[in-house]
Amino acid sequence: MAKGHRSQIKRERNENNRETRPSAKLSYARVSVQKAAFVLDAIRGKDVTTALGILAYNPRYASTVIEKLLKSAIANAENNNGMNADNLYIEECFANKATSMKRIHPRAQGRAYRIEKQQSHITVILNERQ
Repeated sequence: MAKGHRSQIKRERNENNRETRPSAKLSYARVSVQKAAFVLDAIRGKDVTTALGILAYNPRYASTVIEKLLKSAIANAENNNGMNADNLYIEECFANKATSMKRIHPRAQGRAYRIEKQQSHITVILNERQ
């Protein structure tokens, strides 16, 4: 049986399983998963400078959101992990479904149609090339 308080045991166990790759996550982004995934597919596996160039000239709304998120992940890598921005590349990037905002649109004869405005959680994980 392990010695120490329950919180100390959990802290020690989590130290071994801690994620060391720099990342950034945006929760409840006002863009659907499909639209975000289209942009994420274009930058997956690319180095950071190429990805920023792709996002800057992509006309989709999701690209502006993901560009800001990528810049945040780069800043996390430089400040928290001490990595060089020139060696970084996008190892993983994905979008998960978040809750939908339910809205009502009035229709004829007093009826109402439901409109669901989709949201997503977008995650970008970087790594350093050797």
